[in-house]
Amino acid sequence: MTRVNAELCTLCYLERDGKYLMLHRTVKKNDVNKDKWIGVGGHFEQDETPEECVLREVKEETGYTLTDYRFRGIVTFVSGDGVTEYMHLFTATGFEGEPIPCDEGELEWVEKSRINDLNLWEGDKVFFRLLEEDRSFFSLKLVYDGKGKLVYTALDGKILEEKDRFAG
Repeated sequence: MTRVNAELCTLCYLERDGKYLMLHRTVKKNDVNKDKWIGVGGHFEQDETPEECVLREVKEETGYTLTDYRFRGIVTFVSGDGVTEYMHLFTATGFEGEPIPCDEGELEWVEKSRINDLNLWEGDKVFFRLLEEDRSFFSLKLVYDGKGKLVYTALDGKILEEKDRFAG
């Protein structure tokens, strides 16, 4: 039996006034997300739950303490480099505190209607659609070819053809 080479992480999109708080990843060296726009979050620490991880990561990266958040789904992210990442996806509509600079890039509130115009991973556009549809908890598998091209998508165990990835 082959052991899984996997990483656990969280990703959170804070929402306010029709906008998401987005992180433009411009700082870290050798960053797989270099120049991409993503949410805030990061890798689990020893013995953390998804909720503990997202609370810690959001606080570290933004200065905000989440007061109202929702676990939206699991995204199985296969990048083609031999590591599978299980991303625990959250949204948050309640938070308090003062914003701080992020050491991974620039934080910016972006109108939801402009999100797809940003430099995103192609698969992120699929889960943004699911968030906007207010889907209940979902499982999304995104497989990339190792060069950043999305080659396979499955939602709740069912393959999504390319034409269906962004259709409601």
